[in-house]
Amino acid sequence: MSSTGTELELVLATANPDKAAEIRAILADAGIAVVDRPEGVPEVEETGGTLLDNARLKAVALREATGRSSVADDTGLEVVALGGAPGVYSARYAGPGASYAENVTKLLLELRTSGSRRARFVAVAFVSFRDGSELWTRGVVDGEIAEQPRGSGGFGYDPVFVPNEGGGRTFAEMAETEKHAFSHRGQAFRALAALLRTPSI
Repeated sequence: MSSTGTELELVLATANPDKAAEIRAILADAGIAVVDRPEGVPEVEETGGTLLDNARLKAVALREATGRSSVADDTGLEVVALGGAPGVYSARYAGPGASYAENVTKLLLELRTSGSRRARFVAVAFVSFRDGSELWTRGVVDGEIAEQPRGSGGFGYDPVFVPNEGGGRTFAEMAETEKHAFSHRGQAFRALAALLRTPSI
């Protein structure tokens, strides 16, 4: 990699508008320019066994489709009492095409008799550069699962995830800027931005 972050423009691999908006906001704060996923580029099947595998699949697919450097992420909620589930299946925990609410409902049902609600969010941010080189970072935030959804912000599992640093609030009860300050995705993409803005030696 020979460019600094101020010279680099990345194509967003995600087709999820909520995730795209969050990634764009985090990278914009770090001075990294991004452009939307082009229309007509097909969805990438997430067949990887790990978050890193899936993030790489998406970034490489977009780079190959566009000929431009692309950025992707994959995120998983890992619940201790469920043996780390839903993990890589977080977005489709209640089945293919499941809604956010359906995934949350299944999670709460699975935990209804559990004595532990400890969990963590993990995010992997991944760039596939035009020349085929790669760069990735990881972010983790620990917390627990609330008994009922709370808050109207965020998306996905945000209404039931209570980070340790959140003063008892769910991510959905926080302003976006506050959530980004210490969330798993915020950590991963700020670390990625820092590396992108460092010239290669």
